Amino acid sequence: MEQRPTRSVEQPDLPGAAFDDGGSAWAVVDQQGIVTGWSEGARQVLGYLPDEIVGTPAARLLDEVPPSETLREIQALRRWSGRPRLRHRDGHLVEAGLLAHRRTMRDTGPDWLLICSLAGAATPQDKPLTEWVLKQSPSFGALVFDTRLRVRRANSSAESALGITEAEMRGLRFSEFDLHPAAALLERAVHQVLESEESQQVETYAQTPGESREHAWSSLAYPVRDEGGAVCGVALVTHDITEQYWARKRLQLLNDATVRISSSLDVARTAQELAEVAVPEFADFATVDLLPDPDPDPDPDPDPDPDPDPDPAPGPVPGTARRGAVRLRRVAHQSVLPGTPEAVVPLGEVDSYAADTPTAECLATGRAVLHAKFDPSNTDWSVGHPRREAAVRAFGMHSVMAVPLRARGTTFGIAVFIRHQRQESFSEDDLLLAEEITGRAAVFIDNARRYTRERDTATALQKTLLPQQLPRQQAVEVASRYLPASALAGVGGDWFDVIPLSSARVALVVGDVVGHGIQAAATMGRLRTAVRTLADVDLSPDELLTHLDDLVVRLAADADTGGTSPTDQAAETAGGFGATCLYAVYDPVSQTCALASAGHPMPALVTPEGTVDFLDAPVGPPLGLGGLPFDVTELALPEGSILALYTDGLIGSRHLDIDQGLARLRKALAHPAADLDVLCDAVIGTLRPEDRTDDIALLIARTHALDARHVASWDLPADPAIVARARKLVTAQLVAWDLTEASFVTELVISELVTNAIRHAAPPIQLRLIHDRHLICEVSDASNTAPHLRRAHTYDEGGRGLLLVAQLTRGWGTRHADTGKTIWAEQDLDVLQPVI
Repeated sequence: MEQRPTRSVEQPDLPGAAFDDGGSAWAVVDQQGIVTGWSEGARQVLGYLPDEIVGTPAARLLDEVPPSETLREIQALRRWSGRPRLRHRDGHLVEAGLLAHRRTMRDTGPDWLLICSLAGAATPQDKPLTEWVLKQSPSFGALVFDTRLRVRRANSSAESALGITEAEMRGLRFSEFDLHPAAALLERAVHQVLESEESQQVETYAQTPGESREHAWSSLAYPVRDEGGAVCGVALVTHDITEQYWARKRLQLLNDATVRISSSLDVARTAQELAEVAVPEFADFATVDLLPDPDPDPDPDPDPDPDPDPDPAPGPVPGTARRGAVRLRRVAHQSVLPGTPEAVVPLGEVDSYAADTPTAECLATGRAVLHAKFDPSNTDWSVGHPRREAAVRAFGMHSVMAVPLRARGTTFGIAVFIRHQRQESFSEDDLLLAEEITGRAAVFIDNARRYTRERDTATALQKTLLPQQLPRQQAVEVASRYLPASALAGVGGDWFDVIPLSSARVALVVGDVVGHGIQAAATMGRLRTAVRTLADVDLSPDELLTHLDDLVVRLAADADTGGTSPTDQAAETAGGFGATCLYAVYDPVSQTCALASAGHPMPALVTPEGTVDFLDAPVGPPLGLGGLPFDVTELALPEGSILALYTDGLIGSRHLDIDQGLARLRKALAHPAADLDVLCDAVIGTLRPEDRTDDIALLIARTHALDARHVASWDLPADPAIVARARKLVTAQLVAWDLTEASFVTELVISELVTNAIRHAAPPIQLRLIHDRHLICEVSDASNTAPHLRRAHTYDEGGRGLLLVAQLTRGWGTRHADTGKTIWAEQDLDVLQPVI
């Protein structure tokens, strides 16, 4: 016969087994159904000694073996309970409550532990034990109400929470011994239980007697039934969940702080959001102060400290520990009291904080400071500031926290939280919460500071790159506006320009660089400079845009091969080198306008009669694509016509589609004002604030004309003898214009230009004088060969004519056209003659 190990009287491997006093019977059965353990209690139940039962099948103890399907179901369970019929050693049946645990033992493998209670019957001690449990429970308060909602029983926890004994509250309704709103809420819950006979869950908030901190209570009211099932009362069990409640509140406050404080890139607004998050959630008064921007020192210390004190802790403001007092600028404050009467420092002002204040201490150490309790009459907290001392006393400020604002390794300010209305002082948990909220807010405030600095830099750069004053010229009357984008979008690359050209003409330019920020502003400045340089060469609009397109292609290529990392390169080209540009040239003599567009919207034209049309002309590709041509459109403009040049920010945004924008612009231009500045304001006024998501550049020009009284022209034969005749014609015209004093220089200029045209060019030759703000002399011919200025040597017989022209005039140049070229020269007039 196989020998099996036995555990006849060993205690089972269960917690509390050492306290077993024979009140239970147990046995152990292995996976094969063999009994491997047998206790004394089991002998008392079934009569078998351990030697008689251990090693035998457990099935012999059953009156009836369960079906195999039932056994398989039991094998899959972790625990089984029931009342099987067992057979005693003497043969009679025993029905016992059995609890079976499925176990896995390290030494013997899986088995079943079977337990049967020997002390299951009720005893006289059970009733007082239940009473004592109810009365002495330290974790929950219990109240028992009769069907009239009057208290019959209360345990010690309920007495402590309510501040009244069971005897004092017995026979009273809840609302009769507690007037707190939470009591009324609990009484309604008890009443609902009586009406519905269903449990009610309630969460209430109230202070316990002798404590200033608000507690949170989770209460369950449920019906109490008699033996017949009828409701004979209501039990109210409450559990103090204050710690869980405040932990939940802190987590919610952190989440709210992350959402609210990150809503803006404005420093003051972000700081104010931090103060508003703190008040009134866990502080009665909060301030946010930042270190002021450093001022240049007009009288530097001639003998600086050669050995400054080292920073006493990570993150302090350098030198604060040595200097003691600190100066901070107030950027935000918030109070539970209307009007923030506690504040003694107005927003935006700088104030000093003595070395003994929590503010100076916090900045000196770089760590948060908690003064949980202090006497408001003690002025140490506000030493050296009479108004702050008075406020501390007047409002009874008794608890304060100072937390540094620190981001990216730099401490740049401080947040102070104060309590004076609520009685409880700040705790270490409150300090941890304040540090967490302030730490998150510091990152957002630092982002706003950095953004503000970059925006201010880009704005200043753009202002210097845009025209500070439009040049004086008489071809057109102009007015302009530039509006930067919203604060979140940042400064962009929109720009405009008015460039005087030769022969009284003027160039009107408007452009837009892709992107925002310093890079976009810098790229805009490069393009504006390039346009002015190309305009000085008197290129036609299509040629100018072609050269400008080549420049943008080279700028983009330089950025791609600049040796920067991909991340830096992405940041550098965030503004992008893509751009659009519209270039228009107006000639007041011919009253024509030639224009070309590189991806830019065509201007609006307002006729003298008030009709508004958007020019229907070819729009070329944006700058930067390279190799694509641009088309020139020429149109005649009656005197008094208005051209409105603009960037796409005026007519399109996230909230405004192009068609709506054009309709608004048409409506604003339909009634042009005599003053172009008024018209500019009317156009800009059509935009709602939410429509301004991009920069806006607007340039409005009203055309003027130079009639025949200010222009004289003559066709000349290619005969050297005609030079003398040309001088006489010019002199006579100057006399007619009352410009006799300019005759001498003008005759020299005309002699040189006409002579050069006869000798080196091809007919037809035309001489023209234009009396504008300057006196302009022009000689046109059919040749495309342009003269060049050179310095003649001592024995050279020629080459001095253009040098003489350059010395006697304010400027000269060559302008090419399809039919030849024009050489021009401008003279300054001592007295400007009025244009009649």
